[in-house]
Amino acid sequence: MHLVPVNIESIRLGQPLPFPLVDKDGVLLARKSFVVVSRRELDEISQRGGGLFIDVADSEAHHRAYVERLYDLVREDKPLGEIAGAKISGDSASERQAEQDDRMDWLDLQETANTLLRDTHATSFADRLTRLLRQLERHSLRNPDGTLFALIYLSATDTHMYSATHSMLVSVMCGLAAKDVLNWSADDQALVVRTALTMNVAMTELQDRLALQVEAPNAVQRAAISTHAQRSAEQLRSMGIGEHDWLEAVRGHHTQAPGPLAERNRAQRIARLIQRADMFAARLAPRAARAPIAPAAAMQACYFDEKKAIDEAGAALIKAVGIYQPGSFVRLATNEVAVVIKRGANTTTPRVAVLINRAGLPTVEPTIRDSSVREYRIVASVAHRDVKVQINLERLLPLTAAPASDRPW
Repeated sequence: MHLVPVNIESIRLGQPLPFPLVDKDGVLLARKSFVVVSRRELDEISQRGGGLFIDVADSEAHHRAYVERLYDLVREDKPLGEIAGAKISGDSASERQAEQDDRMDWLDLQETANTLLRDTHATSFADRLTRLLRQLERHSLRNPDGTLFALIYLSATDTHMYSATHSMLVSVMCGLAAKDVLNWSADDQALVVRTALTMNVAMTELQDRLALQVEAPNAVQRAAISTHAQRSAEQLRSMGIGEHDWLEAVRGHHTQAPGPLAERNRAQRIARLIQRADMFAARLAPRAARAPIAPAAAMQACYFDEKKAIDEAGAALIKAVGIYQPGSFVRLATNEVAVVIKRGANTTTPRVAVLINRAGLPTVEPTIRDSSVREYRIVASVAHRDVKVQINLERLLPLTAAPASDRPW
């Protein structure tokens, strides 16, 4: 059990507790669903335990309860000083939450995104979305290669929480393309990442079910798929998201309309970039009914538009993440099989870590290769399903964060 302090203002008096309260040693003070009837009783519980703590696994429930407590104070027409006091108490909790966020691994982030997209609680959705976006942004800024590595590997190897992983990958890819290639404004960069993350909010559960479903979608499912963009926009609006371009981009993220980005309005440009990234990520992901294709092949599919011409948005994505993206597998001229760990000087020469040697045996420790060196050039992309080596993310992710001085290019 990993314990974090509880903001006392998050406890709603007269309401069942959404999480068990424990003391600093993990000893139970109040079970889940226990009703604290007065502030005096709450203070006594807190003093008895040397403070209030919860298991980190219950942090989402804690955050949601805290936000609801603030709403209660507003609805009760409490003095501004009391509301401000609650917010001040929340600031230290936010700092602790930020520290906790830094310790979250990618499986934690998968769970966070899955909870957000499934449990669309109107009073806390925007706050929890902002928190998740902040976490993804922090990862993308600190280590974009590691972020791509984790999300591409998870997307290509695991159907667990498919919709959440898919949305995070599309969001990160679009953010990198918007910033590093298209040179969009900071506002447009922020809009495209949050639009991508929320584009499928109305069909999260269905997406996860379809990823595990062997048979083709039935008529009801096909109808839900065809209307999900409009329904997602409506659901976002019902949860307090009112920005016009955000909602319009969600509505249009499946529109197939070739042509230059400059000829489109803001929402249409954002929707087009998401549409191409969405196409790539969908081809990359496994389904019970089919295996994923190699990431290089998936990326090339989004490079050409509906008229078989080079697509501006698709080309920007390839320039941003590479033809051989971190987290994908390749075969070298040495006949070694490696996983891409860092993007290179151009889209075809990444840094890789050898996992299978030229004799076809797994390596004891990954050997780093620079694929811009002719001897170690990439000769083929390898589908994830054809690599029988189990990847340990915690072991390989540090390789993606090698300092610039360690790069051979």
